[in-house]
Amino acid sequence: MQIAPDIQLPSLPEVTLRALESCRQDDNYRKISDIVSTDTALVTRVLALANSALYGPATRIRSIEQALMRLGTHRFHTLLMTTALRQMLLELGADQWQQLRDFWRHSLTTALTARALANLTRYPEPDQAFMLGMLHNVGELVALKTPPGNARQYYLNHHADIAAALVRSWGLGSMAEDAMRYQQVQPSEVQNAGHLVKLISLATRLAMCDAAGIAAVGTVFGLSEELTREINRRIDREVSDVAESLGISLNDEYCATAAQRRLKHAVLEQAMTSHALNMPSFEGAPESAMAETVDSLTLITGLPALCFGSEDDGLTLLSGTIGDIPDLNVASAPAASVLTEAFTRQAAVHLGQRDQTVLDRQLLSLLHTPSLLALPLTVEGSCPGVFVLGTDKTNAASAENMATLFTTELAKSMIRKGTVSPRIGTRDDQLEAELAQQSLRRQIHEVTNPLTIIRQYIHQLRHQLDDAGVHNELDVIREELDRAGDLLLRISRPEAFGDTGDTARATLNQEIHALKELLENGLFAEDSKQLTTSLCRENTEVTAPPSAIRQILINLTRNAAECLAEGGKVSIRTSAPVWQSGQAWVELEISDNGGGIPEPIRNTLFSPVETSKGKGHSGLGLSIVKQLIDDMEGSIACRTGNEGTVFRMLLPAAGNHKNDND
Repeated sequence: MQIAPDIQLPSLPEVTLRALESCRQDDNYRKISDIVSTDTALVTRVLALANSALYGPATRIRSIEQALMRLGTHRFHTLLMTTALRQMLLELGADQWQQLRDFWRHSLTTALTARALANLTRYPEPDQAFMLGMLHNVGELVALKTPPGNARQYYLNHHADIAAALVRSWGLGSMAEDAMRYQQVQPSEVQNAGHLVKLISLATRLAMCDAAGIAAVGTVFGLSEELTREINRRIDREVSDVAESLGISLNDEYCATAAQRRLKHAVLEQAMTSHALNMPSFEGAPESAMAETVDSLTLITGLPALCFGSEDDGLTLLSGTIGDIPDLNVASAPAASVLTEAFTRQAAVHLGQRDQTVLDRQLLSLLHTPSLLALPLTVEGSCPGVFVLGTDKTNAASAENMATLFTTELAKSMIRKGTVSPRIGTRDDQLEAELAQQSLRRQIHEVTNPLTIIRQYIHQLRHQLDDAGVHNELDVIREELDRAGDLLLRISRPEAFGDTGDTARATLNQEIHALKELLENGLFAEDSKQLTTSLCRENTEVTAPPSAIRQILINLTRNAAECLAEGGKVSIRTSAPVWQSGQAWVELEISDNGGGIPEPIRNTLFSPVETSKGKGHSGLGLSIVKQLIDDMEGSIACRTGNEGTVFRMLLPAAGNHKNDND
């Protein structure tokens, strides 16, 4: 029986809840990894996504922490939120919850035992042994969520083969696959097996306090019975400590009601403050938007996906999360396959038990799954294309629910962005111009990446040299790079920079929103650096030209990003109205959590100097910012220390007036 590589499995709500809390607190990867690694269902989702075609032929992941680092904070948080949403819909009986708690305890005990044996026997990758210990009985977890019957019994009888198949699909290596496949053989049979096979086989027995397993540890690894039993006792205490830290009861009858309620509250709370399914920003034709968002669909559903765009009388494969995308063009009629029927009917179509056409078989082969779901994107009565998801026979309904939510939000975004064309599939001049502009932006984005790297290397080189003359030359190079970067931004987004007559008014929040994506792509492309915004809801119109506001934002944000040598966060905040000296202002604050401005630079902070463009905030950029703010009769102040730097600006609010008492 075939299993989808990213099968959706149940988790204990306490683990999911703690992982969400850790993400919300911006904990480091190690702490988040420690939480995620205690739950088999979360481990399978993280490994499946990190080793998927989304990341191309990259080096395969061998530990949970590596997987989280590859995903990055944003993608993992999206994955975790969708997992939590499914957890809220999970319907298990009291006996099943009890079994899930016992499964969790046994899996964690096996994983900790495997790592302990790996350390004692000097296996070079103890974290890999731990990870496989968590996965060894994943087939039992599949059975737990399967209704009673032949299918459940099959999963229970073949759980070792299921684990081996999943490990193979994730590309974890032949030795890891063997460790799963031979986990239940007799201890005498692993005497001459590979090290990893021995570790998992013996760990599964020791987790059950198997006497034969304890004896086998002595035979295979030469560990004394007393030491082996001490390992068992220590790991029992460690499992109890982990359970206590998560709020999981091991001694009493397990009840998930309270934890499920807390998880639901946490998910709803986060959904109210941020978009749980964070739709990407896009522009261009609807087909292009679909092609760009197909990886987001995979993130949300956990399933491989294909995207077909409508063109004339046919459907063309545009993109997918399966690796190499073949050239595939099909006629939209007759509506015989799930793809063409979904397009014609503009409704979701499951493959189910229907007779398979050749096209259906081709799609199954591309997605490497046992079943299909075709879901059209419907925008104001038209259908620009169809998404096809690879499913198995148990998750088709939940996949349709999540995918429908996704396509609904995507359609709304298209309407808001104005990307819906009156007739899908036409090749008029406007569409060609949109596609050309989109292509130009992608190319410019690729150019700005090396510019950012060069700028950072110059920043580092400057601190390694003591020659003042060389400092001056490097400063000139950096200023020219900044100018080149600004020109590229203007070319890629002429609508954001093309002021006509440069009016004397600008809306601060709108300018920040327009620049945020550009700044993120250029200055915050590294996972170690983050840009956040907190914009007030009040009117932020100021008496200043838009071009001046953009230059202030770019210069200060660039300075803040460049001082984060070890990574960190830059925050942009607005507040309005702010009353000071009998006048209304709009407050702009740009802060970072870097190391602060060096003392020698502070006294000449806003003065144009020749050699201050090195560590911290200084140089010509700040003097320009000061002049621009002076010209609009605003004010700027700086607060800096070991924990970071804050620039606070008061910009004159539009329609300003003095107090009557003034």
